[in-house]
This record gives sequence, structure tokens and C-alpha cells, in this order.
Amino acid sequence: MISKRIQAVQPAATLAMSRMAKDMQAQGIDVINLGVGESDFQTPDNITQAAIKAIENHQTSFYTPTSGLNALKSAIVSQVKTRYAADILIDNVTVTTGAKLSLFALMQVLLNPGDNVVSAAPLWVSYVEQIKLASGKLHAIIPNNPELKLTREDLDAFPEQIKLIIVNSPNNPTGQVYSKAEIMAILEWAEAHETYVILDEIYGQLVYNGTTFTSGLQIQSLENSRMIIVDGVSKAYAMTGWRIGWTLASSEIIKGMNKLLDHMTSNPTAVAQYAAIEALLGDQSTVETMRLAFEQRLNKTFDALNSVPGLQVAVKPQGAFYLFPKVDNSIMLAAGVNNTNDLSMKLLQEAHVALPAGEGFSMPGYLRMGYAKDQAVLNEAVQRLTNFFQQYK
Repeated sequence: MISKRIQAVQPAATLAMSRMAKDMQAQGIDVINLGVGESDFQTPDNITQAAIKAIENHQTSFYTPTSGLNALKSAIVSQVKTRYAADILIDNVTVTTGAKLSLFALMQVLLNPGDNVVSAAPLWVSYVEQIKLASGKLHAIIPNNPELKLTREDLDAFPEQIKLIIVNSPNNPTGQVYSKAEIMAILEWAEAHETYVILDEIYGQLVYNGTTFTSGLQIQSLENSRMIIVDGVSKAYAMTGWRIGWTLASSEIIKGMNKLLDHMTSNPTAVAQYAAIEALLGDQSTVETMRLAFEQRLNKTFDALNSVPGLQVAVKPQGAFYLFPKVDNSIMLAAGVNNTNDLSMKLLQEAHVALPAGEGFSMPGYLRMGYAKDQAVLNEAVQRLTNFFQQYK
């Protein structure tokens, strides 16, 4: 019998939906898969060429330091300076096999059994299971504001000691971006209550329509701080398959992570690290090209999705590449389903559109639609959704 720990873990809702969609596609069924969080763009050529060059120069055959190549950590330090005018040290950086591993390792390093973790609902699916695996207690608070953003008032109302707060900005799945004042208020509260804060900034370069993204690095310094930044190359550089992320934190936290990572991966994949160096230090124009494309897709698809009977996105996303529509209860009743888990399965089987359900994001009654696809594909998906929901109007 496998361990009780693993029996308690739920599969990632987004990846499970994507797997089902791909299985149907393999059977020849025309499924539009909007279930997974990755760009439809190829990794830019300068990045792939840097990886090829590193292989040809025999730079990728051996272990690197657990925390990543010094050249990559230096590139991260340099980009932090360029992007946020903030000064950090190499000792404040550890590189991981994807930002997801950064988050997993942080939960193991920061949490003791029973420690309380607070985040706003909806929240990214893997936080839930990562906290569970560290024996922490997640409290997904539904904020009392249209943007569903965690506030100081939410934290004041929590009745117990909070060990860790997680803020994801831009948010997956709502696309909302926290303002400088909102981030500052949470960091000030955390400092006063000796609480750690993870700022998940993986979508920080993907903001739209004049929105300003504020990093925690623009507000306070890292060393001797309880603020922790998680970032990576996956989203902004179309590098989900390369699996390079990082944590920026006080050196004490970084040392703790590195002890754990010693026994997990030994080091991030060498060739992917050389690719990431080029991503950070090379030509940045492709990031803006992709950002503009996502902005155009958001602007076109937001209105179209709100015209689908029974679906509503009340507040337009400001970043990331997701729409998170609420489903009208009467539509679900007419469709003969009890929840959005069942609805998402019905949509996959009948409309051939893969959309993860809100239950996986701790927010039943919603669906998540990724718009990091060609506009023609998105238009077809909206048409299929319209045809499906029109039956139950």
C-alpha cells in the first residue's frame, strides 16, 4: 500500500484536464485544449541557440552547484537590478527545476505541522497540495472585493497565528494585479506579525492595458526579511518545457532550501540553465512581442466570453493569460450537473473544449479559460461554448 501522504494528494486539476484533452486528441477528436497554463509561442531562437552552443562547447555534461550556475544567478541579480532597481546578492538566489519546485521546497523549509497558511481564493492548484505535503493548514479566504484580492482586513480577521501568506500577482486564475499599496500593506502586516510572505511573481512581465506591476523587491530589501520572491522563465519567455525557476530570499532561507535541494535534484538541468542565461541577458524584444499578442487576445476574448449565455467575468484581467468566468447556477441546473467539476467534464465530452473547473482553484462555480492560443482557436472555443450553453438558456 502506498503512503497515506500520497493517497491524500489530489492530481493537479489543470494537468489532469489537459491529459484528458490530449487523450481525446490522440483518438482523432477535435478538442480545443485551454486547460494548461502555457504559451503557444515557441521558445525564442536566441535562447535555443544558446542551449545548442552550450552543448557543442561541452558545458552541459556535469553537475552544476545545487543552487545553479553562478553565471545564471548573476544574470538573475542583474535582471533584478535592471527591472526593479533593486540590489540583491548571489547568496539571495537559488535556482530550481521550475518555479513549482521553488514553491514546493519553500513549503518544506518554512512550515511545521499545523502551521497556518493564508492565501486568497481562487488560488493556483498546486499551493493546496504542496502545503498539505508539508503538513501545513491552508486557509483559502474569499476576499470581499470584486478583484478577489487579499487585504489587510482579511488578515486582521483571521483568528489564529499565520505562519505564511501567499500572494500571486498577476494572479492565476483571475489575472488580477496587486497595486504597490496593496502589496505594501500585506508586507507591513506580515512584518508586524512575524509572518513570512511568498510573492509568486511568475507572471510579472505579462501585464496589459497600461497596468503597472509592482514587485516586492521595489518595496523592501531581501536580507533579514520575511519576504520571499518566486519567479522563473516559463511564462514570459515561452520556456515551460525547460523547467527553470528561482527563489529570491534572505540567505538563511536560501541555505535551508539548498540543503533540501541537495537531496532532491542535485542541480537544475545544465543545458536549461545556459538557455535561461540567454533569456535574461539576451534580446528582450520577443517578450514584448508575446506580451502584446496576449494583450490583444485578452481584449478580444474578454467581451466575447461575456456574451456566452450563463458565463460572466465581472472584472477584466490585468495580467497572466487566463479568464475565470462565473457560471450561472440556473445554467448548471438546466444542464443537469451539480457543480463545475461535472460541468467541465460535460463541456469536454460534448463541446470538445477543455476548461478546468473552479473546484481545483478552491473556488467552485467557476471555470478557467486560458487565452494563450491563436485568436482563431479562441474564437472557435467561444463559439463552441456559446452553442453548448445556448441549449440551456
